[in-house]
Amino acid sequence: MEQHQGHDDHVGQFRRLFWIMLVLAVPTVLASGAFAHLVGYHLPDVPGLTWISPLLGTVMYAWGGRPFLTGAVSELRSRQPGMMLLIGTAITVAFLASWGATLGLLDASLDFWWELALLVVIMLLGHWIEMRSLAATSSALDSLAALLPDEAERVEGDTTVTVSPAELEVGDVVLVRPGASVPADGRIVDGSASMDESMVTGESTPVRREQGDDVVAGTVATDSGLRVEVTATGDETTLAGIQRLVSDAQESSTRTQRLADRAAGWLFWFALTAAVITAMVWSSLGMPDSAVVRAITVLVIACPHALGLAIPLVVSIATERAARAGVLVTDRLALESMRTIDTVLFDKTGTLTEGEPTVTAVEPAEGHDEDEVLRLAAAAESDSEHPLARAIQGAAEEKDLEVPAADDFSSSPAVGVRARVETATVQVGGPSLLEQESLSELPVADSWREEGAIILHVVRDGEVIGALRLADGIRPESREAVDALHADGVDVVMITGDAQAVADEVARQLGIDRVFAGVRPQDKSDKVAELQQEGRRVAMVGDGVNDAPALAQADVGLAIGAGTDVAIGSAGVVLASSDPRSVLSVRQLSRASYRKMTQNLWWAAGYNLVSVPLAAGVLAPIGFVLPMSVGALLMSASTVVVALNAQLLRRLDLTPGAGTTQDRA
Repeated sequence: MEQHQGHDDHVGQFRRLFWIMLVLAVPTVLASGAFAHLVGYHLPDVPGLTWISPLLGTVMYAWGGRPFLTGAVSELRSRQPGMMLLIGTAITVAFLASWGATLGLLDASLDFWWELALLVVIMLLGHWIEMRSLAATSSALDSLAALLPDEAERVEGDTTVTVSPAELEVGDVVLVRPGASVPADGRIVDGSASMDESMVTGESTPVRREQGDDVVAGTVATDSGLRVEVTATGDETTLAGIQRLVSDAQESSTRTQRLADRAAGWLFWFALTAAVITAMVWSSLGMPDSAVVRAITVLVIACPHALGLAIPLVVSIATERAARAGVLVTDRLALESMRTIDTVLFDKTGTLTEGEPTVTAVEPAEGHDEDEVLRLAAAAESDSEHPLARAIQGAAEEKDLEVPAADDFSSSPAVGVRARVETATVQVGGPSLLEQESLSELPVADSWREEGAIILHVVRDGEVIGALRLADGIRPESREAVDALHADGVDVVMITGDAQAVADEVARQLGIDRVFAGVRPQDKSDKVAELQQEGRRVAMVGDGVNDAPALAQADVGLAIGAGTDVAIGSAGVVLASSDPRSVLSVRQLSRASYRKMTQNLWWAAGYNLVSVPLAAGVLAPIGFVLPMSVGALLMSASTVVVALNAQLLRRLDLTPGAGTTQDRA
């Protein structure tokens, strides 16, 4: 959260400074004698006019330049010269030289007030854009905390007392009512319930928990009340452990050095070396005045106007373009890295699959048909809100079956439902129902069970009339996404908390290369690390709280937008469309934006590589020394070229399924 707040503070700081400095820059530039001479107009003979540029320029240097100066000091202390030191050096040299020229201590050609003003404004604009693009939505920890209820009911004798979850201690017994969240990790001491653990495990199907079973803070008792003895509180809970994993992984991912900073570091040493050599050469030729003028000009002209915008402009346009296509980039480094990914690790539930059960097969008993079985099952389940009931009702609706009315509905946890349908008693349930009624399952159940499917039998008046096979439905787009990644030379791996049989069946249908099944929530990030230790560059795609540490651990974390807030907050990229093919769109965007960054860096650096030697006077023997005015025009031209080149990213088509061919913008 501190990191997120820090990014927000930087965005606000650079935004405010940019607009204030832009207002101050206008009179500073227009009142500059050097700028007037360059453009070709004459300043009016007004008392005090010549002092406007020095005074406002000083304010701009001290106020607007402060972030760069403090950054330069920090880079000096860490002995890692970068963008801040290069900018800080240029504005400081321009400031001192301009005062020297204003006071008559140095040559008048060293009046750089207008250059100083434009430099501060352009750099503030570039860093404002950059900070805005880097302001990652690190609200993951807030989202994790939000899973806990605001209040807990602690059992004290024959009564309950409402307390804050923070007041609970190990050994306390709490009452968890139907539909309420568990306030702390604990063990059930009374009752049983179907627990919705999707916010922690990512798995959609409720899990039956009974007396003696452990439950995790943040999970929900969907159908019955429980009494839970607290076994862990505060930092010892599972949720807190996931918080630490997310926080640690997020902090470690911020240490990657940015490409523009590396280029700026190289240019700093290039400019400094060029200035020293320039001063030495001109002094050795017996022209100390020219040595000072040339050396100062080199240091000022080397400041990266275009370099300061080369990366932020591309990032700003790329993220805006991506957002229009349902791809939300929260971390620029993640976008940069996506082009180098060679392995994509998909969470199964809610990512490759729908995240909720669907009816995948209906097997009628002899003498009955599929429609009859499904129709009666949907009728019996019509008053139930259980996810399996909704799946059966949905399957009947898809087939346009006329579902009869039902009455006398009852539900028995872990057994099934019973209702009166068309004068017959219809029951739908699992193995416990058949055991209770002394009935045998259909032969097909054995093969379904090997595939890890959920099996429900339909019983009418004591006779099994059919069976339903339910499983987490595979998204229609998933096979296309996997095939496209394979075509792009990327290995596809799937990870899930489900049983091996379930995972293998999904992998078989989708053509997935490798499967991690039965993985506990806290171990998913370890699997990402395992792949990385094999030398792989891993992108993780997921949507549950249990995916958050893995998303942060991966080289690139991509959260399916329909997932939880914590997963979204831990990812560098959010796929708002929930379409796994969007992974290809991110990869395409990564390649195109990196190409633009590289092109812009060459344009920006190319200006320095050409103009610095010319400003130093390498062609002086043949009578040519780059005038400061021409250098300023070249500087402006390189900035315009960088800006126009970045705009070409708008031609990129990021529509999922539009193809994986690289756009040549």
